[in-house]
Amino acid sequence: MKPSLLRRAVAEFIGTLLLLAAVVGSGIMGERLSGGNIALALLANTVATGAALISIILAFGPVSGAHLNPAVTLTDAWLGGTAWCETPVYLFAQTAGAFAGVAAAHMMFGLTVLSVSTHARSGSAQVFSEFIATFGLLAVIWGCARTRPNAVSFAVGAYITAAYWFTASTSLRIRE
Repeated sequence: MKPSLLRRAVAEFIGTLLLLAAVVGSGIMGERLSGGNIALALLANTVATGAALISIILAFGPVSGAHLNPAVTLTDAWLGGTAWCETPVYLFAQTAGAFAGVAAAHMMFGLTVLSVSTHARSGSAQVFSEFIATFGLLAVIWGCARTRPNAVSFAVGAYITAAYWFTASTSLRIRE
């Protein structure tokens, strides 16, 4: 039996919270420990993010599908996997979880709980990079889900780890 919508929303909230705490927290820790070596900081951030992502998908996938990303939820709804009437609940849970995860990471490192980035992320190269990163993520998810569903968590973690390095996407990246 499929878990209730409330249970799935809570799973999306907690999963997204943990993912953002891992992304932001490992970015902060990587910067602090790298001695100014940006490549080393990025490497630390990517390894931690990929490992956390695999674990989170394995833990929350059976409950909510572990979408953890509005693009995944919207695509899943478009393909008939998530009911359109449930989609706003997933999106709200993911957005709230993202804010809570960033706040948690900042609190763990004694930073201002919420702040606005001063690092500009704009331009056509940025938009194209985000498109490639998201398209690749969706292709990995649905490609593996059809043929090797037990490998989805590992494939997604590996893809995101790689995408930190082969795209100019900064949605999951520390300061450049």
